[in-house]
Amino acid sequence: MYHTIVTLKKGEGRTIKAGGMWIYDNEIASILGDFENGDIVTVHDFDGYFMGYGFLNMHSKIRVRMMSRKKDQAIDEAFLEQRVRNAWEYRKTVCDTSCCRVIFGEADFLPGLVVDKFADVLVVESLALGIDRMKLTILDILKRVLNEDGIVIRGIYERSDAKVREQEGMERRKGFIGDPFDTKVEIQENGVRYLVNVEDGQKTGFFLDQKYNRLAVQRLCRGKKVLDCFTHTGSFALNAAVAGASSVLGVDASELGCEQARENARLNQVEDRVTFQCADVFELLPELEQKGETYDVVILDPPAFTKSRSSIKNAVKGYREINLRGMKLVRDGGYLATCSCSHFMDQELFAKTLREAARGAHRRLRQVEFRTQSCDHPILWAADQSYYLKFYIFQVCEEK
Repeated sequence: MYHTIVTLKKGEGRTIKAGGMWIYDNEIASILGDFENGDIVTVHDFDGYFMGYGFLNMHSKIRVRMMSRKKDQAIDEAFLEQRVRNAWEYRKTVCDTSCCRVIFGEADFLPGLVVDKFADVLVVESLALGIDRMKLTILDILKRVLNEDGIVIRGIYERSDAKVREQEGMERRKGFIGDPFDTKVEIQENGVRYLVNVEDGQKTGFFLDQKYNRLAVQRLCRGKKVLDCFTHTGSFALNAAVAGASSVLGVDASELGCEQARENARLNQVEDRVTFQCADVFELLPELEQKGETYDVVILDPPAFTKSRSSIKNAVKGYREINLRGMKLVRDGGYLATCSCSHFMDQELFAKTLREAARGAHRRLRQVEFRTQSCDHPILWAADQSYYLKFYIFQVCEEK
Protein backbone atom coordinates (compact mmCIF):
# COMPACT_ATOMS: atom_id res chain seq x y z
CA MET A 1 0.00 0.00 0.00
CA TYR A 2 2.81 2.38 0.95
CA HIS A 3 5.81 1.57 -1.19
CA THR A 4 8.69 2.88 0.93
CA ILE A 5 9.76 0.08 3.27
CA VAL A 6 11.56 0.66 6.56
CA THR A 7 13.19 -2.54 7.85
CA LEU A 8 14.23 -2.93 11.47
CA LYS A 9 17.52 -4.40 12.61
CA LYS A 10 17.38 -7.88 14.10
CA GLY A 11 16.55 -7.66 17.81
CA GLU A 12 15.28 -4.07 17.57
CA GLY A 13 11.78 -2.59 17.69
CA ARG A 14 11.13 -3.73 21.26
CA THR A 15 9.10 -0.60 21.99
CA ILE A 16 6.66 -0.98 19.11
CA LYS A 17 6.42 -4.74 19.66
CA ALA A 18 5.26 -3.95 23.20
CA GLY A 19 2.59 -1.56 21.88
CA GLY A 20 4.60 1.68 21.74
CA MET A 21 4.51 4.25 18.94
CA TRP A 22 8.11 5.22 18.15
CA ILE A 23 10.98 3.76 16.12
CA TYR A 24 14.37 5.42 16.70
CA ASP A 25 17.05 6.06 14.08
CA ASN A 26 19.40 3.42 15.55
CA GLU A 27 16.77 0.66 15.26
CA ILE A 28 16.57 0.80 11.46
CA ALA A 29 18.56 -1.46 9.13
CA SER A 30 17.38 -0.03 5.78
CA ILE A 31 14.93 2.27 4.00
CA LEU A 32 14.00 1.19 0.47
CA GLY A 33 12.06 3.39 -1.96
CA ASP A 34 11.62 7.07 -2.76
CA PHE A 35 10.10 9.27 -0.06
CA GLU A 36 9.82 12.79 1.29
CA ASN A 37 10.11 13.51 5.00
CA GLY A 38 6.64 13.24 6.52
CA ASP A 39 5.48 10.48 4.14
CA ILE A 40 3.67 7.37 5.34
CA VAL A 41 5.88 4.28 5.08
CA THR A 42 5.50 0.53 5.64
CA VAL A 43 7.48 -0.93 8.55
CA HIS A 44 8.85 -4.49 8.42
CA ASP A 45 10.71 -6.50 11.01
CA PHE A 46 14.20 -7.76 10.06
CA ASP A 47 12.64 -10.90 8.49
CA GLY A 48 10.10 -9.04 6.35
CA TYR A 49 7.20 -9.47 8.82
CA PHE A 50 4.66 -6.60 8.51
CA MET A 51 4.70 -4.31 11.60
CA GLY A 52 2.47 -1.44 10.51
CA TYR A 53 2.39 2.02 8.92
CA GLY A 54 3.87 5.25 10.24
CA PHE A 55 5.30 8.55 9.06
CA LEU A 56 9.01 8.94 8.46
CA ASN A 57 11.26 11.93 9.20
CA MET A 58 15.02 11.72 8.61
CA HIS A 59 15.53 14.97 10.59
CA SER A 60 14.28 13.38 13.79
CA LYS A 61 15.87 10.83 16.12
CA ILE A 62 12.34 9.40 16.29
CA ARG A 63 12.52 8.21 12.67
CA VAL A 64 9.06 6.67 12.46
CA ARG A 65 5.91 7.43 14.45
CA MET A 66 3.38 4.63 14.06
CA MET A 67 -0.15 5.32 12.81
CA SER A 68 -1.68 1.84 12.35
CA ARG A 69 -0.85 -1.86 12.81
CA LYS A 70 -3.49 -3.08 10.33
CA LYS A 71 -2.26 -4.19 6.92
CA ASP A 72 -5.43 -3.23 5.02
CA GLN A 73 -5.74 0.21 6.69
CA ALA A 74 -5.30 3.28 4.48
CA ILE A 75 -4.18 6.40 6.37
CA ASP A 76 -6.88 8.58 4.81
CA GLU A 77 -9.60 11.00 5.93
CA ALA A 78 -11.94 8.21 7.05
CA PHE A 79 -9.13 6.79 9.21
CA LEU A 80 -8.44 10.21 10.79
CA GLU A 81 -12.16 10.73 11.44
CA GLN A 82 -12.37 7.44 13.33
CA ARG A 83 -9.36 8.44 15.46
CA VAL A 84 -10.96 11.81 16.27
CA ARG A 85 -14.35 10.25 17.08
CA ASN A 86 -12.70 7.70 19.38
CA ALA A 87 -10.82 10.49 21.19
CA TRP A 88 -13.98 12.56 21.71
CA GLU A 89 -16.14 9.59 22.81
CA TYR A 90 -13.47 8.70 25.38
CA ARG A 91 -13.51 12.26 26.85
CA LYS A 92 -17.31 12.33 26.99
CA THR A 93 -17.20 9.09 28.98
CA VAL A 94 -14.43 9.88 31.49
CA CYS A 95 -14.32 13.63 32.19
CA ASP A 96 -15.90 17.06 32.18
CA THR A 97 -15.56 18.22 28.57
CA SER A 98 -16.22 21.96 29.03
CA CYS A 99 -12.44 22.31 29.13
CA CYS A 100 -10.26 19.32 28.37
CA ARG A 101 -7.47 17.90 26.26
CA VAL A 102 -9.35 16.46 23.29
CA ILE A 103 -6.34 14.89 21.55
CA PHE A 104 -3.23 13.77 23.42
CA GLY A 105 -0.77 12.69 20.72
CA GLU A 106 0.46 9.12 20.91
CA ALA A 107 -2.04 8.20 23.64
CA ASP A 108 -4.84 8.92 21.14
CA PHE A 109 -2.93 7.22 18.30
CA LEU A 110 -2.37 10.59 16.57
CA PRO A 111 1.36 10.99 17.30
CA GLY A 112 2.76 14.49 17.73
CA LEU A 113 -0.60 16.30 17.92
CA VAL A 114 -2.14 17.97 20.98
CA VAL A 115 -5.50 19.75 20.93
CA ASP A 116 -6.93 21.48 24.02
CA LYS A 117 -10.51 22.73 24.23
CA PHE A 118 -11.14 25.84 26.33
CA ALA A 119 -14.92 26.41 26.27
CA ASP A 120 -15.56 27.20 22.57
CA VAL A 121 -11.91 27.69 21.53
CA LEU A 122 -9.39 25.07 20.38
CA VAL A 123 -5.64 25.39 20.88
CA VAL A 124 -3.45 23.10 18.78
CA GLU A 125 0.20 22.10 19.16
CA SER A 126 1.78 20.08 16.36
CA LEU A 127 5.23 18.61 17.06
CA ALA A 128 5.86 16.13 14.24
CA LEU A 129 6.17 16.67 10.50
CA GLY A 130 3.88 13.85 9.36
CA ILE A 131 0.98 14.88 11.58
CA ASP A 132 1.59 18.55 10.70
CA ARG A 133 0.57 17.74 7.12
CA MET A 134 -2.71 16.23 8.41
CA LYS A 135 -3.36 18.93 11.02
CA LEU A 136 -5.91 21.05 9.13
CA THR A 137 -7.89 17.97 8.03
CA ILE A 138 -7.97 16.69 11.64
CA LEU A 139 -9.13 20.09 12.96
CA ASP A 140 -11.91 20.29 10.35
CA ILE A 141 -13.06 16.81 11.36
CA LEU A 142 -12.90 17.71 15.06
CA LYS A 143 -15.01 20.85 14.55
CA ARG A 144 -17.59 18.77 12.69
CA VAL A 145 -17.67 16.06 15.38
CA LEU A 146 -18.06 18.63 18.18
CA ASN A 147 -20.78 20.39 16.21
CA GLU A 148 -22.79 17.15 16.21
CA ASP A 149 -22.95 17.55 20.01
CA GLY A 150 -24.03 21.19 19.74
CA ILE A 151 -20.54 22.59 20.42
CA VAL A 152 -19.74 25.41 17.98
CA ILE A 153 -16.03 26.26 17.93
CA ARG A 154 -15.58 30.02 17.44
CA GLY A 155 -11.84 29.94 16.86
CA ILE A 156 -8.62 27.93 16.68
CA TYR A 157 -5.21 29.15 17.83
CA GLU A 158 -1.95 27.37 17.04
CA ARG A 159 0.79 27.14 19.68
CA SER A 160 3.34 25.07 17.74
CA ASP A 161 6.13 27.24 19.16
CA ALA A 162 8.06 24.60 21.12
CA LYS A 163 11.77 24.22 20.39
CA VAL A 164 11.33 20.51 19.63
CA ARG A 165 9.82 21.45 16.25
CA GLU A 166 13.28 22.54 15.10
CA GLN A 167 14.58 19.02 15.86
CA GLU A 168 11.91 17.78 13.43
CA GLY A 169 13.17 20.18 10.75
CA MET A 170 10.17 22.48 11.12
CA GLU A 171 9.82 26.16 11.92
CA ARG A 172 8.10 27.24 15.09
CA ARG A 173 4.61 28.54 14.42
CA LYS A 174 2.15 30.59 16.45
CA GLY A 175 -1.06 32.31 15.35
CA PHE A 176 -4.67 31.97 14.30
CA ILE A 177 -5.91 29.11 12.14
CA GLY A 178 -8.85 30.76 10.43
CA ASP A 179 -10.48 34.01 11.59
CA PRO A 180 -8.93 35.98 14.49
CA PHE A 181 -10.78 36.13 17.83
CA ASP A 182 -10.27 37.45 21.38
CA THR A 183 -7.51 35.19 22.77
CA LYS A 184 -8.53 35.77 26.39
CA VAL A 185 -11.02 32.99 27.04
CA GLU A 186 -13.06 32.55 30.22
CA ILE A 187 -13.33 28.96 31.43
CA GLN A 188 -14.73 27.23 34.50
CA GLU A 189 -13.20 24.18 36.20
CA ASN A 190 -14.16 22.63 39.56
CA GLY A 191 -16.39 25.66 40.16
CA VAL A 192 -13.44 28.06 39.71
CA ARG A 193 -13.41 30.67 36.93
CA TYR A 194 -10.25 31.61 35.01
CA LEU A 195 -9.28 33.90 32.18
CA VAL A 196 -6.99 31.85 29.95
CA ASN A 197 -4.64 33.64 27.58
CA VAL A 198 -4.24 31.13 24.74
CA GLU A 199 -1.86 33.43 22.85
CA ASP A 200 0.69 34.23 25.55
CA GLY A 201 0.08 31.74 28.36
CA GLN A 202 2.50 28.86 28.97
CA LYS A 203 2.14 25.87 26.60
CA THR A 204 -1.46 26.01 25.32
CA GLY A 205 -2.49 28.64 27.89
CA PHE A 206 -3.54 26.60 30.93
CA PHE A 207 -2.49 23.31 32.55
CA LEU A 208 -5.53 21.07 32.24
CA ASP A 209 -3.63 17.99 33.45
CA GLN A 210 -4.00 18.99 37.13
CA LYS A 211 -7.81 19.39 37.00
CA TYR A 212 -8.75 16.58 39.41
CA ASN A 213 -5.61 17.05 41.54
CA ARG A 214 -6.78 20.60 42.20
CA LEU A 215 -10.15 19.17 43.22
CA ALA A 216 -8.42 16.71 45.59
CA VAL A 217 -6.60 19.64 47.25
CA GLN A 218 -9.90 21.52 47.76
CA ARG A 219 -10.94 18.92 50.37
CA LEU A 220 -7.96 19.82 52.57
CA CYS A 221 -8.30 23.59 52.59
CA ARG A 222 -11.51 24.65 54.35
CA GLY A 223 -10.59 27.09 57.13
CA LYS A 224 -6.87 26.53 56.52
CA LYS A 225 -3.82 28.74 55.98
CA VAL A 226 -2.39 27.72 52.58
CA LEU A 227 0.88 28.30 50.69
CA ASP A 228 0.84 27.62 46.93
CA CYS A 229 4.29 27.60 45.31
CA PHE A 230 4.84 27.99 41.54
CA THR A 231 1.24 29.17 41.34
CA HIS A 232 1.43 30.16 37.61
CA THR A 233 -1.94 31.87 37.08
CA GLY A 234 -3.21 30.90 40.52
CA SER A 235 -5.01 27.62 39.89
CA PHE A 236 -4.24 25.69 43.12
CA ALA A 237 -4.44 28.89 45.20
CA LEU A 238 -7.88 29.69 43.80
CA ASN A 239 -9.14 26.14 44.38
CA ALA A 240 -8.02 26.51 48.01
CA ALA A 241 -9.76 29.89 48.36
CA VAL A 242 -13.00 28.76 46.71
CA ALA A 243 -13.00 25.73 49.05
CA GLY A 244 -13.02 28.12 52.02
CA ALA A 245 -9.35 28.56 53.03
CA SER A 246 -8.90 31.33 55.63
CA SER A 247 -5.85 32.74 53.83
CA VAL A 248 -3.79 31.78 50.76
CA LEU A 249 -0.37 32.98 49.60
CA GLY A 250 0.45 32.16 45.97
CA VAL A 251 4.07 32.55 44.81
CA ASP A 252 5.48 32.62 41.28
CA ALA A 253 8.62 34.00 39.63
CA SER A 254 6.58 35.51 36.78
CA GLU A 255 5.03 38.94 37.40
CA LEU A 256 2.76 38.36 34.38
CA GLY A 257 1.58 35.08 35.96
CA CYS A 258 0.93 36.80 39.30
CA GLU A 259 -1.00 39.60 37.61
CA GLN A 260 -3.17 37.05 35.78
CA ALA A 261 -3.67 35.21 39.09
CA ARG A 262 -4.85 38.44 40.76
CA GLU A 263 -7.27 38.98 37.87
CA ASN A 264 -8.58 35.41 38.37
CA ALA A 265 -8.96 36.05 42.12
CA ARG A 266 -11.12 39.09 41.37
CA LEU A 267 -13.14 37.00 38.90
CA ASN A 268 -13.92 34.54 41.72
CA GLN A 269 -14.42 37.30 44.34
CA VAL A 270 -11.77 35.83 46.68
CA GLU A 271 -9.20 38.64 46.46
CA ASP A 272 -9.74 39.37 50.18
CA ARG A 273 -8.33 35.92 51.10
CA VAL A 274 -5.66 35.37 48.42
CA THR A 275 -2.43 37.27 47.89
CA PHE A 276 0.04 36.66 45.10
CA GLN A 277 3.74 37.45 45.46
CA CYS A 278 6.28 37.54 42.65
CA ALA A 279 9.38 35.81 44.06
CA ASP A 280 11.86 33.00 43.51
CA VAL A 281 10.40 30.08 45.48
CA PHE A 282 13.87 28.65 46.26
CA GLU A 283 14.82 31.97 47.92
CA LEU A 284 11.47 32.69 49.57
CA LEU A 285 10.92 29.38 51.41
CA PRO A 286 14.06 29.68 53.63
CA GLU A 287 13.03 33.29 54.40
CA LEU A 288 9.55 32.17 55.49
CA GLU A 289 11.14 29.45 57.64
CA GLN A 290 13.46 31.98 59.31
CA LYS A 291 10.44 34.16 60.12
CA GLY A 292 8.83 31.17 61.85
CA GLU A 293 5.93 30.96 59.36
CA THR A 294 3.97 27.68 59.20
CA TYR A 295 1.04 26.61 57.06
CA ASP A 296 -1.76 24.05 57.31
CA VAL A 297 -1.38 23.14 53.62
CA VAL A 298 1.67 23.62 51.37
CA ILE A 299 1.33 22.98 47.62
CA LEU A 300 4.39 22.49 45.38
CA ASP A 301 3.67 22.47 41.63
CA PRO A 302 7.08 23.24 40.08
CA PRO A 303 7.87 23.29 36.34
CA ALA A 304 9.74 20.28 34.95
CA PHE A 305 13.26 20.65 36.37
CA THR A 306 14.53 18.32 33.63
CA LYS A 307 13.57 17.65 30.04
CA SER A 308 16.36 15.16 29.36
CA ARG A 309 18.03 12.17 30.98
CA SER A 310 21.37 13.99 31.09
CA SER A 311 20.19 16.68 33.54
CA ILE A 312 18.37 14.34 35.94
CA LYS A 313 20.95 14.67 38.77
CA ASN A 314 20.46 18.44 39.01
CA ALA A 315 16.70 17.96 38.82
CA VAL A 316 16.79 15.54 41.76
CA LYS A 317 18.67 18.17 43.80
CA GLY A 318 16.01 20.76 42.91
CA TYR A 319 13.09 18.50 43.85
CA ARG A 320 14.81 17.42 47.08
CA GLU A 321 15.54 21.01 48.12
CA ILE A 322 12.08 22.36 47.33
CA ASN A 323 10.33 19.50 49.14
CA LEU A 324 12.61 19.69 52.20
CA ARG A 325 11.89 23.42 52.50
CA GLY A 326 8.17 22.87 51.89
CA MET A 327 7.93 20.14 54.55
CA LYS A 328 9.57 22.37 57.15
CA LEU A 329 6.84 24.97 56.58
CA VAL A 330 3.97 22.52 57.19
CA ARG A 331 2.72 22.64 60.78
CA ASP A 332 2.70 19.30 62.61
CA GLY A 333 -0.23 17.29 61.22
CA GLY A 334 -0.70 19.60 58.24
CA TYR A 335 -0.63 18.58 54.58
CA LEU A 336 1.78 18.70 51.65
CA ALA A 337 0.66 18.34 48.03
CA THR A 338 3.68 17.86 45.79
CA CYS A 339 4.26 16.82 42.21
CA SER A 340 6.68 16.36 39.34
CA CYS A 341 5.65 16.90 35.73
CA SER A 342 8.93 15.63 34.28
CA HIS A 343 8.67 12.37 32.33
CA PHE A 344 12.32 11.62 33.18
CA MET A 345 11.66 11.93 36.93
CA ASP A 346 9.88 8.59 37.16
CA GLN A 347 7.62 7.56 40.04
CA GLU A 348 10.30 5.49 41.78
CA LEU A 349 12.94 8.24 41.62
CA PHE A 350 10.45 10.90 42.73
CA ALA A 351 9.40 8.78 45.73
CA LYS A 352 13.06 8.20 46.66
CA THR A 353 13.72 11.96 46.45
CA LEU A 354 10.73 12.71 48.69
CA ARG A 355 11.95 10.15 51.26
CA GLU A 356 15.36 11.87 51.31
CA ALA A 357 13.71 15.30 51.71
CA ALA A 358 11.61 14.03 54.63
CA ARG A 359 14.71 12.60 56.31
CA GLY A 360 16.55 15.91 55.85
CA ALA A 361 13.58 17.87 57.23
CA HIS A 362 13.12 15.45 60.18
CA ARG A 363 9.51 14.86 59.17
CA ARG A 364 7.47 11.70 58.76
CA LEU A 365 5.12 11.38 55.79
CA ARG A 366 1.74 9.69 55.88
CA GLN A 367 0.50 9.21 52.32
CA VAL A 368 -3.08 10.37 51.78
CA GLU A 369 -3.15 9.54 48.08
CA PHE A 370 -1.09 9.20 44.93
CA ARG A 371 -2.48 10.58 41.68
CA THR A 372 -1.36 11.12 38.09
CA GLN A 373 -2.47 13.40 35.27
CA SER A 374 -6.14 14.01 34.54
CA CYS A 375 -7.87 11.24 32.56
CA ASP A 376 -8.17 13.46 29.46
CA HIS A 377 -4.37 12.97 29.28
CA PRO A 378 -4.54 9.14 29.14
CA ILE A 379 -1.43 7.11 29.83
CA LEU A 380 -0.79 4.65 27.00
CA TRP A 381 1.03 1.68 28.47
CA ALA A 382 4.19 0.93 26.44
CA ALA A 383 4.33 4.59 25.35
CA ASP A 384 6.25 5.81 28.40
CA GLN A 385 6.35 9.43 27.25
CA SER A 386 2.56 9.69 27.81
CA TYR A 387 3.06 9.20 31.59
CA TYR A 388 4.68 12.25 33.12
CA LEU A 389 2.72 13.71 36.07
CA LYS A 390 3.22 12.25 39.56
CA PHE A 391 1.18 13.86 42.36
CA TYR A 392 1.29 12.99 46.08
CA ILE A 393 -0.72 14.28 49.02
CA PHE A 394 0.89 13.63 52.41
CA GLN A 395 0.13 14.41 56.00
CA VAL A 396 3.38 15.77 57.45
CA CYS A 397 4.16 14.77 61.04
CA GLU A 398 7.05 15.87 63.19
CA GLU A 399 9.20 13.00 64.43
CA LYS A 400 7.55 11.61 67.56
